[in-house]
Amino acid sequence: MRVFCAALIIASIAGAAYAQEDDHVPRYGEKPKEKSQMEINADKAAARAYQNSLKNIPDQGPVDPWGNARSTDAPKTAAKTAAKTAAKTAAKTAAKTAAKPATKSAAKAAPKAIKTGETSNQ
Repeated sequence: MRVFCAALIIASIAGAAYAQEDDHVPRYGEKPKEKSQMEINADKAAARAYQNSLKNIPDQGPVDPWGNARSTDAPKTAAKTAAKTAAKTAAKTAAKTAAKPATKSAAKAAPKAIKTGETSNQ
């Protein structure tokens, strides 16, 4: 069994080494072979076809990925001021709701504010 495994490993390594001996792989410093006139003409035709296909693509305006999230009519400064006022009102309402207890039982359970000079009897 060991002999069979060793032969299999050697065969797989030899197969990879044999694949590298192909003449189609250019090596460093090796000059590419000369192209025939047909190959040169085919390359030029492919380049022309590519350039023509680029000309057929219609021109598009600037892309705005957030265009559907905001209106295009509103100026940017108006959006900034609207955001600031919305943040201010949200902060005010949050401060009001934090100051008021949500229910009557919460109001009874909450400690009352102590004035200066008074002590609490808790």
